[in-house]
Amino acid sequence: MPLKRIRTPAIAHNAPLKNFLEIPYSALEEMNLSAREMREAVDPKDQEDEYRKYLESEKRIKAVTLFFTDLEGKFHALDYDKKFLLQSADNLTFDGSSIRGFSAQKESDLRFSIDWTSFMWLPSDIFGGGKVAMFANIQNREKEQYESDFRGLLQQYGKELKASQNLTAYAAPEIEGFLLKGIHAEQHFEENAGFGLISQGGYFHCLSPDHLRVFIDATAEAQRAMGFKNEKDHPEVAPSQFEINFSYDEVTRAADKVQLYKLISRQIAYKMGMTACFLPKPFVGINGSGMHVNFSLAQDGLNLFYDKNGQDRISAKAWEVISRLIHHAEELCLVFNSSVNAYRRLDPHFEAPNQIKVSAHDRGSMIRIPAGDARSARIEVRSVAPDANPYLALYAVLRTAMEGEKAALPKESSPKYLPSHIQAALKAFSQSAYIGKILGKTNQHKFAAFKQAAADRSPKELGTRVKNSEILFHHEVTNQILWNKF
Repeated sequence: MPLKRIRTPAIAHNAPLKNFLEIPYSALEEMNLSAREMREAVDPKDQEDEYRKYLESEKRIKAVTLFFTDLEGKFHALDYDKKFLLQSADNLTFDGSSIRGFSAQKESDLRFSIDWTSFMWLPSDIFGGGKVAMFANIQNREKEQYESDFRGLLQQYGKELKASQNLTAYAAPEIEGFLLKGIHAEQHFEENAGFGLISQGGYFHCLSPDHLRVFIDATAEAQRAMGFKNEKDHPEVAPSQFEINFSYDEVTRAADKVQLYKLISRQIAYKMGMTACFLPKPFVGINGSGMHVNFSLAQDGLNLFYDKNGQDRISAKAWEVISRLIHHAEELCLVFNSSVNAYRRLDPHFEAPNQIKVSAHDRGSMIRIPAGDARSARIEVRSVAPDANPYLALYAVLRTAMEGEKAALPKESSPKYLPSHIQAALKAFSQSAYIGKILGKTNQHKFAAFKQAAADRSPKELGTRVKNSEILFHHEVTNQILWNKF
């Protein structure tokens, strides 16, 4: 029986072998900013329909990357073939027992719920050609919001506030990090040698062609292309330290940007043969890294935290939120500082925000009141570390802002202090009825168990040398091999 004639599609003689979508940075920025504007103006179902049509028509897209975050804050990604995703978007399952902090083996099936409103185009020189990306929330087998997925919980709570009170919570995290010598520097850490610094400069101190400046420029360019709305970038106080700031956004989107910021930084550093590190205190004797969270509430487009006649030009509502956060500071400390290494940063000798107080001036305060106006008035929660789960941290801030217990503020001259080691923070977190209320008892127990396991592998006294244990068993560093070598 003769074979059927093979039909080859008409192809131009000089057509490239691989013709995947690659978009110039200037066009990427326009497209991602347009998508950002559409998130608030267009019904989510209409956005899904629009993006489905786009994916079907754009033949140069091969895959869709889905991003999600586990309970501890580790960022995960997987690529779906575009055609498969379009056919199976409502039934994307995965083994939740393989993700730390998610389901047990006996009830392992979880589902992805795609957030089509998070659609973004990616720089092809960083992520590869022919890819777009979205964030996903996690659902259980019954397609209900999964209790340990804090992106979904944060987004859900934000929608409830919008529907019931027309309130919107905004955040602008400022994430510091270090640029280190070598690839996978954290996984290869040896306490006798420590990490290698790329730059010996300090605050604002580096110009091209310094490696730190080249890295900052490349990272800022990628962020800008992805619609971050950058504000400023610079070397930070410590040598080889950086900070690249972007504008405020609704809290769930702001947390998304935190995860993307760290991912972009790591990808670019890797391409340069280096490591972007977000450990809170990788070096003893110099400033650590923080994630200062600028936070505010708005109603009907008006900033509720501004009052030109109020103390420090903020409103009674802002002072109420501050009092609630201060009152629950010790219980929340583990959420904001969730690693053994984070407690090295709470050192008063290096502008550490370890004092349970509020101040417009003292940067050692847990909460600072920056100078602001009707548009920018906010509070700055300075005690959050860069390795905190941003969704969990912002969820805790928002829930506390709305539901925490109000109490008299301590005198600025005689503050209490945040826990100086993780064991003390664990005790306050584990024994707190308030934490059980806002996070759920299951999450309270799971989160504490993971942190206890890491704490038990490190000495209680931190000492003057960064230990192998606090690096290798860190939730953003460890893997099966490292963890099981203990």
